[in-house]
Amino acid sequence: MSLRLRGLERRRAVDSSTRLAFAVRLAEVGLDCARRWRPSVTSAFVSIRDEPDTGALLGELQRAGFALALPAAASRAEPLVFRRWRVDEPLIAGGLGISEPDPEALAVDPDLLFVPLIAFDRRGNRIGYGAGHYDRALARLRAKGPIHAVGVGFSACEIDHAPVEAHDQRLDFILTEREWIATAGAG
Repeated sequence: MSLRLRGLERRRAVDSSTRLAFAVRLAEVGLDCARRWRPSVTSAFVSIRDEPDTGALLGELQRAGFALALPAAASRAEPLVFRRWRVDEPLIAGGLGISEPDPEALAVDPDLLFVPLIAFDRRGNRIGYGAGHYDRALARLRAKGPIHAVGVGFSACEIDHAPVEAHDQRLDFILTEREWIATAGAG
């Protein structure tokens, strides 16, 4: 079984009480990160499938006055665009079936990103859905200036070693329901 399928299976098996507790932890730690790093724009993802719930995180960040953005991708071949969004604004089904802001919403470059993952290692390498969207986005944003990329995943999805290719971008930190991991990629 591939690492991606194994990670999806492990993520799916996480119980509901762990999921609820992690949603609260993610909101608390995420807000603390934003207060510490003072980003111009913070991006998070709208949870799909069995991903950790980011709803409370997005709400807390907005209540604290932080500008929010959500990722949007028209297709697997197109790069991620981060669009300004507020919690009270509707979302549409994007080209990949993921909820995203209106295509007319302002495109921005976040400098704090909460990134979904299927599996991860302690060096900051992640396995996502395989399209390379976040790798390309992180490379583009890092070329413009300093950012903080925080992977968000359940501890059950940790692996010893995620395979790395030349285009892969490390996460700076990883947050699980159990711990905060400063990775080898952390600056």
